[in-house]
Order: sequence, then structure tokens, then C-alpha cells
Amino acid sequence: MREKIVAGNWKMNCDIQEMKTLLNDLKEKDFNDGVKVMVAPSFTNLYLAKEILNDTNIEVAAQNMHEAENGAYTGEISAPMLTSLQVKTVILGHSERRSIFNESNELLASKVKSALAKGLKIIFCIGEELEARKNNKHVEVVKKQLSDSVFTLTEEEWKSITLAYEPVWAIGTGETASPQQAQDMHTGIRKMIADTYSSATAEKVSILYGGSVKPNNAKEIFAMQDVDGGLIGGAALKAEDFTQIINSF
Repeated sequence: MREKIVAGNWKMNCDIQEMKTLLNDLKEKDFNDGVKVMVAPSFTNLYLAKEILNDTNIEVAAQNMHEAENGAYTGEISAPMLTSLQVKTVILGHSERRSIFNESNELLASKVKSALAKGLKIIFCIGEELEARKNNKHVEVVKKQLSDSVFTLTEEEWKSITLAYEPVWAIGTGETASPQQAQDMHTGIRKMIADTYSSATAEKVSILYGGSVKPNNAKEIFAMQDVDGGLIGGAALKAEDFTQIINSF
């Protein structure tokens, strides 16, 4: 059975005090059994987040990392730096990294390899812009994003990969892909994995949906057969909303 995951990507939000308040609020909440809960604060907050959540089942993940282990890369964070904090998971390929910071599929392939080499698990993001969706090119775009990056991995390495499908046109816009649109894309992605590797591998990979998931739509989205959870943005910054989403399974 595939792992159910709800991960909160905080992006560039929450200073130290705001993070303390949010995490302490989350510690008071009751979550459904069988759902892995994750939060991804900014780099400056990772150490303290680990300390605050040390006695809980909430995992702390990183939002990004550089492909090199060390060197003259001012302002960057490496995989060894993350593992030294006992961070186990990193988000790679988020649409904002692709569009704002111009991260290519080839660069992301390098980041993935570096993360895996240090034993990190990866939430790898894929998804199309609005123009691609309107031109019925969304499947083609997602297939290329996969082919040029994680489809270069061995089947064994896929045990460390979780995918997050995020239709870019539905991130922070209030727009959401319909549950059926999400299901159709997740089914297509799973078929791409099966065609590249095997049906057994495809059935084991958790595919999260990321795109304006809220307490009022999470249950319907999570009810889809091939939606295994969510990569949550704004709603993850409110303990009550995040908890309601987690408990929508």
C-alpha cells in the first residue's frame, strides 16, 4: 500500500517566533493514523524546527538544496549540511524554483543524484503552466520533466522518490484542478513510470497533489485513487487548516 503523505511547504514565510507558534500549535493537534506529516520551513529555521518536533511524528524537510557538496556557492545549502541536521527529505523541482530561479531539468537531475548519494529522500515536483494546459500539452510537458530528470535513475533509487504534481496555474491563484483532472494526471504519471520501469514500481510511488489544496476541497481530492496526499502551500501556515487537510483522508 502506498504511503499517504501531507507535506507543508512554507516557502519564504515564518520568522523564528512565528514558526514556534505554528509548530507548538501543530503539536497539540490529533492527526489521522497512517498519514505521514511533514513541514518544510526555511533553512534558517530547520535546526530549531527539528528541536521543537523532536518528540513528535512530524518530519522536518528542506525546501531545496544545491547539487554540489561544498564550495564557493555563496548562499547555497548542500546535502551534507542537511543530513548533518538529520533532515531526511528535500523538495526539489518546485515550480517556483523552475520559473523564478530558472532551474532546468538537467540541473534538477544533478540535484537528485546528489541528494540520493547522501541518503536523502526526495519530493520531486512536476507540473505544467497554464499555456501548456490550454494547448493540451500538459502531459507532454510533465513527461519531459520526468524523462530528463528522475527517469535517469535506477529502479532501486525510485524507492527514495515521491512525486508531487502541481499544475502551476493552480498554485496561489485560488484555482484548483478538479479532482478528476488531478486523478487523470496522476494516472498518466503512474503509467509513465510503469512504461519506463515496471508496474510494480509505479504502484509503490506516492504521488501528491499540489495546487491550492484547502480544508474545503482536500477530502474530494484525496478520495481519488491515484492521489496519495498533498504538497500544501498557504494552508500549511495555519495549524487548524493544515490539520483539517491531514485529517481529510
